[in-house]
Amino acid sequence: MSDFFVYILKCNDDSYYIGHTDDIEKRVGEHNNGTYECYTIDKLPTQLVFSETFQRREDAIAFEIKIKKWNRQKKEALINRDYEALHQLSKKKFK
Repeated sequence: MSDFFVYILKCNDDSYYIGHTDDIEKRVGEHNNGTYECYTIDKLPTQLVFSETFQRREDAIAFEIKIKKWNRQKKEALINRDYEALHQLSKKKFK
């Protein structure tokens, strides 16, 4: 069974790109050599700053969709695996 990945790339303009794939090394390479035409195409090079593994593609897609809606602070807490900050930032939304 293949693993699936949700990943975050930091682009050369300091923005983030979030995606999912079943081959993380290949996909990051495609981003950086310009063969994966998307948001990153004119923001090269990119740097892989986060990845999470899932057993099911559906779970990876659901997580990708979820974190794409987050603000920059929350994404950076995830990238840094600062779960306390992530928890606090999540609570602020409901105050």
